[in-house]
Amino acid sequence: MTLNPTTRIATQHVWGLTGGIGSGKSTVAAMLADLGAVVVDADALSRGLTAVDGVAMPSIAKEFGHAMVLADGSLNRDSMRALVFHTPAAKEQLQALLHPLIQKAITLAVAHAFEQQGASHVVCDIPLLVESAHWRQSFNTIWVVDCDERTQMDRVMARSLLRAAQVTAIMANQATRTQRNAAADVLIYNQGISLEGLRHNVQSIANQLGLS
Repeated sequence: MTLNPTTRIATQHVWGLTGGIGSGKSTVAAMLADLGAVVVDADALSRGLTAVDGVAMPSIAKEFGHAMVLADGSLNRDSMRALVFHTPAAKEQLQALLHPLIQKAITLAVAHAFEQQGASHVVCDIPLLVESAHWRQSFNTIWVVDCDERTQMDRVMARSLLRAAQVTAIMANQATRTQRNAAADVLIYNQGISLEGLRHNVQSIANQLGLS
């Protein structure tokens, strides 16, 4: 557990939280929520954009065709996943379509947390935070949850029944461990530690940053 002395502090705390797949990022997000932070889940917002009547669906149908739309009007995730995995240009096209919408949704959710929910701290749980220059510049503090690659693979295979090659492919599309850790103001090492030990570390750092 480390705290960078240059961590930025503001009256209204907006923290970015990230980590590689299987790192325990969602567990840390839940712990911060237990301490009183409002958590904004980028993945949940993204899924909402491509659910039934999601605001991204008309553009997706126009750009990729109706084969990418299920009968209920939601995204055909299996077909889209296969397309972007094998076609880098399609991946870039989808990201160009979705990222501005996700950014807007997160910004609105943060504003709602402060203005309507009375939040003192907001945590934005964003899996690809380090990959986005936009988000790296947007937060007072960036939290990174870290573990080694072998542990990531073991955890993901145990919980999802994915094969090692599939997990490796997912990890290859994320920032490297070195890149994530270099972006951290707060680095939470989640390996070889009990759940209570992790909770203690999260609470200790959060208290230092004014969340108690």
